[in-house]
Amino acid sequence: MADIKLIAVDMDGTFLDDRKNYNRARFAEQYAELKARGIRFVVASGNQYYQLRTFFPDIAHELAFVAENGAYIVEAGEDRFVGEFPAGDVAKIIDTLARGNYPALNYVLCGYHSAWYFSSAPAAYIEKMRRYCYRLQPVERLDEIHDRLFKFALNLSDEYVPVLMADIERHHAGVATAVTSGHGSVDLIIPGLHKAHGLALLQQRWGITHQQMLAFGDGGNDLEMLSQAGFGYAMANAPERVKAAAKYRAPSNNQEGVLDVIQLLLDGRPPFD
Repeated sequence: MADIKLIAVDMDGTFLDDRKNYNRARFAEQYAELKARGIRFVVASGNQYYQLRTFFPDIAHELAFVAENGAYIVEAGEDRFVGEFPAGDVAKIIDTLARGNYPALNYVLCGYHSAWYFSSAPAAYIEKMRRYCYRLQPVERLDEIHDRLFKFALNLSDEYVPVLMADIERHHAGVATAVTSGHGSVDLIIPGLHKAHGLALLQQRWGITHQQMLAFGDGGNDLEMLSQAGFGYAMANAPERVKAAAKYRAPSNNQEGVLDVIQLLLDGRPPFD
């Protein structure tokens, strides 16, 4: 790992522990050393950019974020890429969601300026989503939204996730792709605008190869990123299909697994096998 130039981390279930926190003092020391060595640190998450930056209040202005599963990329406070669903496709997807048999389905529409929800959504669900979407606004109708929409964030019963994903593939192939991060969470993204795509754009800007990238993840929305990275780490708490996509394993998110591997890199020691 001597030539690593980029470290990409998923957040929930990976960099963050189950209490949505991390060892800030330990990471601050590591980040200072990474920065001194010219190693980039990138946050790659399905969450909203405005939420992600709050985890790094002292350094967010110098980090790169591959947010919204790759639909929105920000480098040092500057936009580098913003995806967008055509308006007609958004309406068609909403129609599919309304017609399908997905008990307890709720969702928000994620956009450049804000995330949006229909005012008929349950209050408890909206309160939960405010932990992930720091900009979240209600609307009565789709035509009230004047924004660049690039993701649907859905939540439903686990048992119906495969049904919904199959319906999206059948009715909206080439328009939307369904990816899951577990626990009933499904994102509908623009095909090809996943975390690996966002990282590839940054790699091109910075002249960094796949073999010089180390990445960490635990969910289905990390598969492409883990496969792309020369050193892809699945967390110990990840499901088997995610572990199969990664070349290496890291201790769990509750054991500071990401920070342990970063320390191995800084110490010049071999990775976990």
